[in-house]
Amino acid sequence: MKIAIIGSGIAGLAASIRLRHKGYEVNVFEANSYAGGKLHAFNLGEYRFDGGPSLFTMPHYVNELFELTGKQPSDYFNFEQVNDACTYFWEDRTILSAKSDPESFAKEAERVLRFPKNELLEYFDHVKTIYDHSASIFLEKSLHKIDTWLSKETLIALLKIRQYDLMKSMHRANMIRLGEPHLVQLFDRFATYNGSHPHKAPGILNVIPWLEHGFGTYFPKGGMEQIPQSLFRLAQELGVTFHFDSRVDEIILKNKRATGIRVNGVIHNVDKVVSNMDVFYTYRKLMPKAKAPEKILNQDRSSSALVFYWGIKKEFKQLGLHNILFSERYKEEFDTLFEKGDIIDDPTIYINVSSKLDKNDAPAGCENWFVMINAPHHTNQDWDEVSARVKKAVIKKLNRMLNTDIEPLIEQEKIWTPQGIERDTLSHQGALYGNASNSQFAAFLRHPNFSSSIHNLFFCGGSVHPGGGIPLALLSGKITSEMI
Repeated sequence: MKIAIIGSGIAGLAASIRLRHKGYEVNVFEANSYAGGKLHAFNLGEYRFDGGPSLFTMPHYVNELFELTGKQPSDYFNFEQVNDACTYFWEDRTILSAKSDPESFAKEAERVLRFPKNELLEYFDHVKTIYDHSASIFLEKSLHKIDTWLSKETLIALLKIRQYDLMKSMHRANMIRLGEPHLVQLFDRFATYNGSHPHKAPGILNVIPWLEHGFGTYFPKGGMEQIPQSLFRLAQELGVTFHFDSRVDEIILKNKRATGIRVNGVIHNVDKVVSNMDVFYTYRKLMPKAKAPEKILNQDRSSSALVFYWGIKKEFKQLGLHNILFSERYKEEFDTLFEKGDIIDDPTIYINVSSKLDKNDAPAGCENWFVMINAPHHTNQDWDEVSARVKKAVIKKLNRMLNTDIEPLIEQEKIWTPQGIERDTLSHQGALYGNASNSQFAAFLRHPNFSSSIHNLFFCGGSVHPGGGIPLALLSGKITSEMI
């Protein structure tokens, strides 16, 4: 059986490995000259930057692909566990180093915030329970197949659904279970992991911090790009064929069946097609005449990002690998993102500094800053104006909170806007996670991993079930390959 995979993002790589392991002939067609999609890297002078995702959790999903094929993961890919998951800064001068493991995190929160350690551990127990009972349904299986709902484990999970905070927002659930303002804001921010509004996203998404603190936070040696590069190497060794600089122009349809793809005027006939391309563009650009699931394609999009890549001529001892400098107007920040399509003048700032753990990423005495601001998806904003305005606000906030003068220290700079993200990754409107999860039933409204109207057409990646982010994209590739 011949299978064509459109796109070599992390989900496409995972699907290619699993399908080739089953004996299928797999060809991957990639518009870029490299594999990995958003997981890429580049240099500005002597500074190295990971272009896309900077957080690595649940490495067992990567190791699983090597173990599945009888390989030793450490021969391809190595990583280390990070003790400090994130350092949080507030305007009231509170600084909290959130440890990776819940016990240490709770102990530190008690020391800094005077919040009872046992109460925070109870919160972690709660989100772990949500994960234990829901992950196998919501993350590891298709929600669009009847056999998922007829299983014994699904029935058990549904009997406990009232415990999942499904009918509360993330914020409301955190207010009830935590109440302490710093901790509520800290855990609300995990809504950004799927590009949503914490006052609208369902409380079940409070499971996300368990992925970071229950399973730990890690740093790949050589940078985040080593994740796709190691999988690309494995796929090649297994016999997957990659076609780079090969943008797919059309999915060939005959009698409601996908029979091949057209690339640079050449038709490749295959038995099944897997699109790792954004589902919106899969329909609009590759199958413009096919009947599309308009309700799904027209749902509200997730947030995007405005990223400043800065080479900084100084080391900041108070910063760690991951850092958050919170806005004092957090709800207004999200309201402005989703209702006005803009960024407030006091945005929350995320800074990733990979040179903290890999000194090769920056010159001696310097740091490579990946500075990310939550941004609305692209709807024809003037991003030159927005970028200039937000940069001033970010510099002002950094100067105040880090007690510095940051602008003279910036010797390298690149800016990536939502418009640029859409152009470079073909993510519709630059939305990082496809559709937003700003309703209780958002998980059920994502596009499935298969087409219900076109036979032999499948989907994987962050724009379809189960969602965006590295772990979910890997699971998406798994679900899709198992369907095939």
